Amino acid sequence: MPVKINETIIQPHVPKGRQRFDRAAALDRALELFWRKGFTPTTVGELCAVMGINPPSLYGAFGNKAQLFMEAIAQYERVYWDQTWVALEAEPDVRKAFAAFFAEAARILTSPDAPCGCVVVTGAINVPAEDQHIADALRNLREQERDLFLARLQRGVADGQLADEIDTDAIATSLITLLEGMSIEASGGAAGKRLQQVAACAVRLVG
Repeated sequence: MPVKINETIIQPHVPKGRQRFDRAAALDRALELFWRKGFTPTTVGELCAVMGINPPSLYGAFGNKAQLFMEAIAQYERVYWDQTWVALEAEPDVRKAFAAFFAEAARILTSPDAPCGCVVVTGAINVPAEDQHIADALRNLREQERDLFLARLQRGVADGQLADEIDTDAIATSLITLLEGMSIEASGGAAGKRLQQVAACAVRLVG
């Protein structure tokens, strides 16, 4: 899925000058810290420490903490979710498409190679009023994901795989809510097997 962070909320930052550090590696380390702690509790000092840079370098390369966070979110989507969304669209059987999507989601959310849960869901919990633009941007991203579910369901209806009378809008909303709930469960330590059981139930919502 192409990442569609609302650029009217946070403009992408253009790095200033030549970067004297591995920007991609620094961004990965920032993502992991945001993933573990969330946006608000993470300090610029902590980010600089894990990224191996000083504050002027952080501001020069990424703009500010909020812009760094949103760039980290875009990196997260590219690395962990892009191919999963592509596969949802590519699979011609709508039920198999959603079954595979949620099975893969359960795997991603409980992967031992990364902190558990989805940073899009958990990263903006308890965001203060002055950083509401962060919560708004992530809400916009989750709404776009719901729309991708909706489009795939509507295609299933058009293909004759799903009944004409099903409420595709309600099902899409239920599926994105289920996905967000899986993320919260994963961040709380739920085992992969448990989330795979939840994933199996997602297909029943499709009809």
